Amino acid sequence: MGEAWMDEDEFEEAVDAALDQIPRRLSKHMDNVAVFIEDRYAPGPHDDPDTVLLGLYEGTPLTERDQWYAAGSLPDRITIFREPILEMCSSRDEVVHEILVTVVHEIAHHFGIDDARLHELGWG
Repeated sequence: MGEAWMDEDEFEEAVDAALDQIPRRLSKHMDNVAVFIEDRYAPGPHDDPDTVLLGLYEGTPLTERDQWYAAGSLPDRITIFREPILEMCSSRDEVVHEILVTVVHEIAHHFGIDDARLHELGWG
């Protein structure tokens, strides 16, 4: 599989387009979440140093928030990692598709949907 190429602006536009594809009935329920793009995930001290992620959700899922959540809580963070997505794809269309799958996957975590359920739904 060859590596696809897309500059940072084009990649950001593809992430924005993926976010625009989230149905309004879902996106209107997203609360206190910000989306970022970074080149690559940097494994932490407790991670396998060879860990490669396409996306990462960090925060408190909507299903776990209580009445105290809003008091000064930082936004949830969804990060999409550009380089691994480009490396695994061989065409622009594949990149756009993989960005969409990754964005949907991470937004699902914001809604409290775990990896096992995502795999059942075909978004693993």
